[in-house]
Amino acid sequence: MNKPILIVLILITILSCKTEKSTEIIVIGTLHKPESNFNSEILFNILEEVKPDFILREVDSSFFTSDFRYKNVSTSNEAIASEKYFKKYSKTKLRPYEFEGRNEYRLNIGSRPTDGFTTKLLDSLNKANLLTAAESKIYNKYESLLEPLIILASKSPENFNNSTTDSICAERQYYQYKMLSKITNVRDEFSNRFHTKPNGEKISYRDGFQLACDFWDLRNKTMAKNIMTISEQNNGKRIVVLCGFMHRYYILSELKKLTKGKKIIIKEYYEE
Repeated sequence: MNKPILIVLILITILSCKTEKSTEIIVIGTLHKPESNFNSEILFNILEEVKPDFILREVDSSFFTSDFRYKNVSTSNEAIASEKYFKKYSKTKLRPYEFEGRNEYRLNIGSRPTDGFTTKLLDSLNKANLLTAAESKIYNKYESLLEPLIILASKSPENFNNSTTDSICAERQYYQYKMLSKITNVRDEFSNRFHTKPNGEKISYRDGFQLACDFWDLRNKTMAKNIMTISEQNNGKRIVVLCGFMHRYYILSELKKLTKGKKIIIKEYYEE
């Protein structure tokens, strides 16, 4: 090949690589229900500032028509804000990324409502001073970690969209899904109480709670993989992920692993 032509081709390749836009993923932790410090209007204004190409919702495909329009707009902050944004900027694409059939799945395997029954029983045992000192320490730590999150969630959204709050969420969920089972897996109260699943089978509180703990990991990892699939299919786009802020730390942690070595930037909505 003629040397000048070869040089031109190399330069074109280098320039095209330099000008290729990175995909941006912006994970916004939300409150699902309207509050004075965070409602659909506040979220809409954040979306206006970010100007996403895609808005990903923490719901599954059953919420959408075949062309990804909402079947019904719920009263959640995310639904109202994203629909309002889509109506104003019709080129924006809405997509689900939730674990498919989440609620039905949990009911069928028996992780719900046994998870709620289990934590209520734990609370009653603790209040009656029936837990051992070590067990009570675990449960009280789990309880105490909720208070700072309630305070942070009552402030402006930047306060529950940062690494400090993510760390508190991570510790709290670690106690809920890893540490509480150290109590439920050894005490008879959780092995001799049962719930009947939709198929008629009985499941103990102990087994149901363990399934709930396992599902926390499965659900968050699945959501992160779904986000990655959409991101990799839409190179160079700005993608906003809306999630309950207690999920944010897990999704971000997984995305950082999955995006390693890829032309994908993870950033906060308030960063330039």
